[in-house]
Amino acid sequence: MSIQLNGNRRWIVLLAAVLLAVGTFGAVWARHRSQQVVVRSTAVVFPADGRERAVLQVRRLHGGSLEADAVNAEVVAKVGGDDLGAAWVVRSGDTLEVWTRAPVKEEVRQIRVRWGRRAVVKEVRFALDEADRFGDGTPDALRLHMAGDRAAFRQWFWKLAELQADLPDTERAGEIQDCAALLRYAYREALKFHDAEWAEAQHVGDVAFDSVQQWRYPQTMLGTGLFRVRPGPFVEGDEISGAFAQFADAHALMEWNTYRVGRDLRAAKPGDLIFYRQLGQNSPYHSMVITGSNADWVVYHTGPIGKQRGEMRRMKLSDLLVHPDARWRPLAENSNFLGVFRWNVLREED
Repeated sequence: MSIQLNGNRRWIVLLAAVLLAVGTFGAVWARHRSQQVVVRSTAVVFPADGRERAVLQVRRLHGGSLEADAVNAEVVAKVGGDDLGAAWVVRSGDTLEVWTRAPVKEEVRQIRVRWGRRAVVKEVRFALDEADRFGDGTPDALRLHMAGDRAAFRQWFWKLAELQADLPDTERAGEIQDCAALLRYAYREALKFHDAEWAEAQHVGDVAFDSVQQWRYPQTMLGTGLFRVRPGPFVEGDEISGAFAQFADAHALMEWNTYRVGRDLRAAKPGDLIFYRQLGQNSPYHSMVITGSNADWVVYHTGPIGKQRGEMRRMKLSDLLVHPDARWRPLAENSNFLGVFRWNVLREED
């Protein structure tokens, strides 16, 4: 009898061990299944439009929520761009999304997604975006989509114009010989990356505020061709056909690179422009930059005066309104005053 009981005990112990192993394996397998993560692209190709967008979805294979702080993402390589850019994780219900800011030219970007000890690298493709919803010739990709970028551009643009008025002739940018050159200079430099090397070259003191993040000159589909120089909406091929150039006169800047806000100065913001047409001059179109935190100053270059080179000037807007020569008063009843204009890249703010 004792032998039989001992035999049963052995079988019971063996069965218990088997059940324990099965249970342990099942728990491990269940845990493994619950931790399986799928990373998928949200589209085959994305527009290179400079917008922030979700490009990857991260979720558990068999359902359940993922903790956002347990997953991280980073751009590890790309072809067709310059700096790497950034990627970040955002929760959307039970799914996590990997977001990045799209470039503004064709690019292939590799994004690494990590969770726990595991990681996967996904390829994200961006194709040239030719949309121009305003039909003004400026591609939507170059319009500054974020309020912070628009503010940064405005601040740099009018501050740089003022700086040129303050600098002695020996330090002023040599290219500034007329009003259009001042606009081209301040616009181009406002869209660059502002580091210590740039600041030293431009005779700028401390770099007190951020650079535009969406794009930086000349890292776009247009390359160095910053200004539109012929009419028409943006269409395929404009980026290489000569529709854009580094040089544009005052008329081209007004017609194809800005839009009119109106003829009332109360609508003006710092960094906006005012244009005139003075038919008695060799260069009939003339521009001024509205500056000051309260949009109460103007800065401009006179252009050549007779045989003289001309000069930079700064004037209170209130003084300009009572200018001795009525042709220069920015008033609605003055037919020489064409109005307040704003750069096309800022058009989204309206």
